[in-house]
Amino acid sequence: MLFRTLILRAAALPPVKALVTRSRLFRGMVHRFVAGESIEEAVLVAEGLAERCFNVSLDLLGENVATVEEADHEREKYIALIDRIGQSAHRDKVNVSIKLTALGLDQGEDVAERNFRTLLEAAKRYGMFVRADMEDSRYTEQTVAMIERVFPDYPETGTVLQSMMKRFDDDVERMVRLGARVRVVKGAYLEPPEVAHREKSVVDLNYVRAAKRLLEHGRYPALATHDERIIAEIKAFVAEKGIDKASFEWQMLFGIRRDLQEQLRQEGYNVRVYVPFGESWYPYFSRRLAERPANLLFIAKSLAHR
Repeated sequence: MLFRTLILRAAALPPVKALVTRSRLFRGMVHRFVAGESIEEAVLVAEGLAERCFNVSLDLLGENVATVEEADHEREKYIALIDRIGQSAHRDKVNVSIKLTALGLDQGEDVAERNFRTLLEAAKRYGMFVRADMEDSRYTEQTVAMIERVFPDYPETGTVLQSMMKRFDDDVERMVRLGARVRVVKGAYLEPPEVAHREKSVVDLNYVRAAKRLLEHGRYPALATHDERIIAEIKAFVAEKGIDKASFEWQMLFGIRRDLQEQLRQEGYNVRVYVPFGESWYPYFSRRLAERPANLLFIAKSLAHR
C-alpha cells in the first residue's frame, strides 16, 4: 500500500506527468495498457479479442469534466462508440464502461443522470450492457444511488464496488437487493484511512467474501482480479457449490496477465478484457503503474540503457 501511495502522489506532480506524456520511452508501455486514442482503434482491438473468444468492455478514458457543455460532448462521444460497436459483427461480446464524472456528475446529479439515461437508451437499441465505473470515494454514494434510480428503467446497467472501501459490504447488499450486475475490484484510488482499509489482508478478505455472496445471490457478477491466490479460492468455491461457469465472468485489464486470461478461457470460464482507450489516458496509466512494480522496473532498465 505504501508503494502504491508513493507512486500515485508522484504521478500527480506536473513534471512527472510531463515526462510520461511527452517521452518516447513510455509509449510502448502506454500502448500495452491503452488501446489507442480513437474509437476505431479501440473497436478493432475489441474485435480481435472477440475473435479469440474473449468478451470485452470498452472504456473511453476521461473523467471530471469542467462544464455542462463538456459533459454533453462526452455523452455524444459515447453514443458514437455505442453505435460503432452496434455495427460490429462481434457486438454481442462487447459492452461499455463509463465514468459518471465524464457525464457531468461534478456539475450536478441531474446533469449526469440525463446524460447517463441518454446513453442507456442508445445502448438499449443494441441490447448492450453499460456499466458505471466506480471513481474515488467522493462519488461512491452518488454512483450507487444513480444505479438505484435508473435500474428500474434500464436493467442492463450496473456498477463497480471496491473491497478496500469500509462501506463495501453495505453497497454489495444494496446491489444484490436491486438485482444489478456488479464488478468487484480491490480499488486503485488513493483514499484516506477514514473511508478505506489499508491492510491488504482485509481488502482481500472483503473481496473473496463478496465474490462468494454474489456468486450465490447476485446477477452475473464480474470478478475483476489478477490475483492467482484469490482466483484459486473462488474456483474451488465454484466447484464445491456446483456453480455454473456461465453464471459469472472473470475480468482482467488489457495488457495484464494475458497468459492467465487465456488459461481461464481454456478452462471454460467467461473472461472479459477491460480495454481503455482515448486521449485522456494518463490518470489510468498512473494507477496501473502503481499496481505493478514490475512496470517501473522495466522503465528503470530502459533509462539505464539509453
